[in-house]
Amino acid sequence: MSAQYPALRLRRTRASAWSRRLHAETILTPADLIWPLFIAEGQGVEEPIPSLPGVSRWSVDGIVARAKEARDLGITCIALFPNTPAGLRTDDGREALNPDNLMCRAIRAIKDAVPDIGVLTDVALDPYTAHGHDGLVDAAGYVMNDATAEILVGQSLNQAAAGADIIAPSDMMDGRIGLIREALESGGHHNVQIMSYAAKYASAFYGPFRDAVGSRGLLKGDKKTYQMDSANAEEAMREVALDLAEGADSVMVKPGLPYLDIILRVKSEFQVPVFAYQVSGEYAMIEAAVAAGAGERDALVLETLMAFKRAGCSGVLTYHAAHAARLLRA
Repeated sequence: MSAQYPALRLRRTRASAWSRRLHAETILTPADLIWPLFIAEGQGVEEPIPSLPGVSRWSVDGIVARAKEARDLGITCIALFPNTPAGLRTDDGREALNPDNLMCRAIRAIKDAVPDIGVLTDVALDPYTAHGHDGLVDAAGYVMNDATAEILVGQSLNQAAAGADIIAPSDMMDGRIGLIREALESGGHHNVQIMSYAAKYASAFYGPFRDAVGSRGLLKGDKKTYQMDSANAEEAMREVALDLAEGADSVMVKPGLPYLDIILRVKSEFQVPVFAYQVSGEYAMIEAAVAAGAGERDALVLETLMAFKRAGCSGVLTYHAAHAARLLRA
């Protein structure tokens, strides 16, 4: 930098709102947001989730209404997570393969009513297992990789047949991306995307999500044998590289704000579409700060979402999606 003060005054371009907008290096729009939605059984059902204030589970008709709301707000994709009834949760998670399960019914209803919105579906067994793990467990309680991956392939095909646009495996089993990609290709689902939860950490920020999908209290042990250690960054690069080699179209880092360094590294090293999940605990902390008078919701929401974009994200899964979209369209 050759120019010096006062010839160079960096505050010049910040002096007015129009100039700040003109010189903005990072742009956030409603199209950058993916809205996670929780599905419940029934008709006309809205079940508020106490640990996620402002977030509810919706029956399929309510999910369709939310999809229409998302489209009207400029949000181009929604993410679905079912709260499977307790009576359908089994050790083998076989409800995941039911073509008329809660997830598949929601996908079909959305595609019938709002065909122009993208539908991202979670692939993992934790909403379907009686033990709360993302896969099948052996007698010692260890989650079995290859046996689980076989079920995940069937779950993916089930969701693709229902009309899912993006399959998002969140289970962290080794090798599942390649198996799912091969099955999708063989099944004629050539344009179904895979967004891999490539760097998903064993995090303390997932608690409210487990309330939302009904797995809180079911989990025996923890998920540290398959989700990543928060101490590791190089391992995340290996996970991403493997999933891309196996056929992932995009990758995700989860959680979000505590792992901005991972997002930046993935984007810098691979130059592929990277997404972040601003997870339930992150959402809950913002809402708690607002309730305590420690922060202002609009500013906190937009600043955190901008941080994801600045770090290199193509988009962000966030429970604040609808609220943020309204702010951005104002």
